[in-house]
Amino acid sequence: MSARRRWTVLAVCCLSMFLVGLDTTIVNVGLPAIGRGLGVGTHGLEWTVDAYTLVLAGLLISSGALADRFGRRRVFQTGLLVFGAASLACALAPSVGALVAARAVQGIGASMLSPVALAIVVNAMPDPKERAQAIGIWASVFGLSMAAGPVMGGFLIEALGWRSMFWINAPVVVAALVLTAVFVPESRAQRAQRLDLPGQALLSLAIALSVGTLIEGPRIGWTSPAALAMYASTAVVTFAFVRIESHRHEPLMDPRLFRNPAFTSAVLAAVAVFVALNVTLLLNTLYLQQTRDWTPLAAGTATLPMALGATVCAPFSGRLVGRIGPRLPLALAGGFITAGGLSLIGLEQDTSVLLLLLSYLLIGIGFGFANAPITNTAVSGLPPARAGVAGGITSTARQFGAALGIAIAGALVTSATPTQLAHASRPGWALVATCGALLLLFAHTSRPRKPLPHPTPARAK
Repeated sequence: MSARRRWTVLAVCCLSMFLVGLDTTIVNVGLPAIGRGLGVGTHGLEWTVDAYTLVLAGLLISSGALADRFGRRRVFQTGLLVFGAASLACALAPSVGALVAARAVQGIGASMLSPVALAIVVNAMPDPKERAQAIGIWASVFGLSMAAGPVMGGFLIEALGWRSMFWINAPVVVAALVLTAVFVPESRAQRAQRLDLPGQALLSLAIALSVGTLIEGPRIGWTSPAALAMYASTAVVTFAFVRIESHRHEPLMDPRLFRNPAFTSAVLAAVAVFVALNVTLLLNTLYLQQTRDWTPLAAGTATLPMALGATVCAPFSGRLVGRIGPRLPLALAGGFITAGGLSLIGLEQDTSVLLLLLSYLLIGIGFGFANAPITNTAVSGLPPARAGVAGGITSTARQFGAALGIAIAGALVTSATPTQLAHASRPGWALVATCGALLLLFAHTSRPRKPLPHPTPARAK
């Protein structure tokens, strides 16, 4: 393809990724409005957010494998159609149960977009430096969409009500479908991975159990028989997943991949970054709207520094990765996120707005620096022919981190009154700082001493 065609393909993929990231966070700022509209409390609202991210996290790897086998453009277009239809169902949902179900279907569609878009970009950019720059732009758009979600959500709620957060997806989906048909070429892996249905079922169940335990824990009691049963079930399912995947010829997620320190660090870093981001967004929404009585638009606008930091720093991070490797950008990400979390660890009811904005700016800068080195390191750990699987693993880690962050933040404040919320959220800000510190640790192993070896299961036998 010509250079113009390659960058056009990137633009089309970025448009779809904007939708996936936007719908991960846009609902956060609308939670109080949704709760009032459908008559549901904080506990039910957590499922409104996590139904999307749980399904998305559970299906990403299989969607990447499907795209490698049946055609990336075909799966990409299918994902757009499912996502668009589910968005309309969300906008028309008459109850919280219907909304949660529609959000889950939305996650199915989104799972066909995230890893597949990355695979299309990687295969369209054969030059490593050009690919690193493209991944930086891709990460920038994805980061911008997640950071801009609360701002756009607040504006839409103020102007048109909470249902407009889902109506807005329809014209974007139509535009993406048309552009994909015109500009995106069809591509497949030379040797596609077989579907691993037992692995898929166990992975989805393990993710649902682990996050569901955190969401339901405050309601059922952390030491109740039901909670203990959920802990045991999570452990058993996770062990069964690792055991079965270790003995399959073509596993969904080969545990041997995690013997590579760089790849493992990239996956864990993705979890840490998205835990920090989603804890920040949910605590911001609840604190500003419930404790300080801000409107949804004002609460969303408060995250503008975060969006600005992510937007400015993500392309710069991609260029740094292309020139000097992932270690420095990942270390910068860790430092900024740590500083942002520590600045709010003593949050009060009347904490200075300037301090809030500074914290969001620092976290946004860290988020912007983080995505490119994480994605580049993970993709470099697998052969280009399995780019869909590589994208699926890192995207799964991101969405698992997002669901985990929402569940943890919700568990911290679910029983707090508006006057207690600031104090109850302090452990959440400590967690954000801890996630940043973990990124500093992962930066040490993000650059391998030797070129990354191809994992054994990726080779044709």
